Amino acid sequence: MNPYNPGAGTEPPNFIGREELLRSFDISLARTMRGAPGKSLMPIGLRGVGKTVLLNKFVFNAQERGCKVAFIEAPETATFRLILASQLRKVLADLDRGGPVSAVIRNAMGILRSFSLTIGLDGAASVAFSGAAIEGVADSGLFSEDVTDLFEAVGSAARERSTAVVIAIDEVQYLSEEEFAGVISGIHRTTQLGLPVMLVGTGLPALPMLAGNAKSYAERLFDFPRIRSLDVADARRAIAEPANAMDVVFSDEALTSMVEVTEGYPYFIQEWSYEVWNAAERSPIEVTVVNAVHPIVQAKLDKSFFSVRLDRLTPTERRYLRAMSELGPGPHRSGDIAAAYGASVISVAPIRSNLIRKGMVYSPAHGDTAFTVPLFDGFMRRTLPFEPAKVRRNTAN
Repeated sequence: MNPYNPGAGTEPPNFIGREELLRSFDISLARTMRGAPGKSLMPIGLRGVGKTVLLNKFVFNAQERGCKVAFIEAPETATFRLILASQLRKVLADLDRGGPVSAVIRNAMGILRSFSLTIGLDGAASVAFSGAAIEGVADSGLFSEDVTDLFEAVGSAARERSTAVVIAIDEVQYLSEEEFAGVISGIHRTTQLGLPVMLVGTGLPALPMLAGNAKSYAERLFDFPRIRSLDVADARRAIAEPANAMDVVFSDEALTSMVEVTEGYPYFIQEWSYEVWNAAERSPIEVTVVNAVHPIVQAKLDKSFFSVRLDRLTPTERRYLRAMSELGPGPHRSGDIAAAYGASVISVAPIRSNLIRKGMVYSPAHGDTAFTVPLFDGFMRRTLPFEPAKVRRNTAN
């Protein structure tokens, strides 16, 4: 009977605090469906703010309106192109089943076949579609040009069936610059032609900078709304309303304590509320229950949410983050982190770059560094001793 849903991308019992974003998506989707696409949405934020949950809701809303969806979790490996081709193959197959034989859709299948052969997906493509590849389209080997041809063909196929295609990409920051530039170019072209293709993605706060690096005109194609933790009022509602629906209430003191300990982050709210519900024996749920489950929730988060990220790091990267955690939540100046680490800024710059690529930190401003994982500084201080590296001589010159 527990109404709370902790998990990676698991839908919460309510979407409090995200109503305006959902409305913006629905408006953009409606415009795309009528051939008047506007800016695509790229919500950004730290880990645990509910970006994937929001993207899943976008997908659900699009499917409810009869749209076809290609959902991609951007990999940290070089397989994005294969996943993209595979997802668009499913979309075209679905469009093909949606009405009488169409030359436009068959043409799109041939173009996808050309694209698939170019990126090495020959076997899967030839099994799915018996039609021949269309020579000279989507087969140049230049990803930006080929994916633009492909998006245009998919958009034409969707228009033929009076629907739209939504390409949803989670963790966009893991795309290479070439891949991101190609996707941006493809959406730019379909927007110019008024084709019903919409791109929606989520990523870490550095995403607008990455988009600008990939294509200078990216800011004219996308909105990058920042998703933050919930304010106090919304956080209290997110905790209380699912319980109230089952005739259970929290005391005011209990709600205040839970908002403080979670800092309003939706994922932490779900974890804490879940465990507090399990521990409570009666309603109203008092602050004593919240205090009692504190070690349980902390151990659970340390073992799963935090440790899974720490396990991906090298010993040197761990030392850097441990030194950074001595300074607090951040953001922090690169020089201050280097001093805490015990080395020069130049010598630790490669460590910082690797951590940015792994999505552990980001640069909110030039020379600043901040954690992408909320409360990670406290986890580091709890679990790792502080052992600054020996001061290294700067031998760069």
